[in-house]
Amino acid sequence: MSATMRKSREFTGRHMLATILAFFGVVIAVNLTMATLANTSWTGLVVENTYVASQEFNKKAEAGRAQAALGWTGQLTIASGEVRYSLTDAAGKPVPLHGVKVLFRHPAYEKEDESIKLVLASGQQFAALHTPKDGVWIVEVDADAGMKESYRDVRRIMISHGALK
Repeated sequence: MSATMRKSREFTGRHMLATILAFFGVVIAVNLTMATLANTSWTGLVVENTYVASQEFNKKAEAGRAQAALGWTGQLTIASGEVRYSLTDAAGKPVPLHGVKVLFRHPAYEKEDESIKLVLASGQQFAALHTPKDGVWIVEVDADAGMKESYRDVRRIMISHGALK
C-alpha cells in the first residue's frame, strides 16, 4: 500500500493581504453604493428657509381655519387615466370655480412631482387626462373660486393600478 503524502497548505502573508483587501473592498463598495443611492433619491429639503416658514405658520393656520369655516367639500376622483375635481358648499351645491391646479408630490423625493392643470369638463367639474404612478402621493389642489386666496385642498392618497384607493 502506498499512501500519497499531501503537503499541508500554509496560510501566508499573501493570503492575509488578499483577505484584508477583499474585506475592505466589500465595505467600501457597499458604502459607495449606499451614499450614491442616498444622494440621488432625496435632497432632504423640506422648506427653502426654515425661519421664513416658521414666521408664516400663524398666517397659514388662520387661513386654514377660515377655509374650514366655509364648510366646503372637495371631491377628488382618479380613475381610468383621468383626474377630476369638484367643490361643493355646506348645502351641497356646486361652488363655481374659475380654474383648478393639482400638484402630485411624492412624500420622499421631488423628482417625480407632477403639476397638472384641470379644465372645465361638465357642470362645475374640472378634469384632465393624467395617470399618476402607483404609490403614496401628497395631492395639493388649488381651486380658484374667485376669492382673495385659492381654496386649498391637501390630501395624502394611495394610487393602485392607476386609481385612487
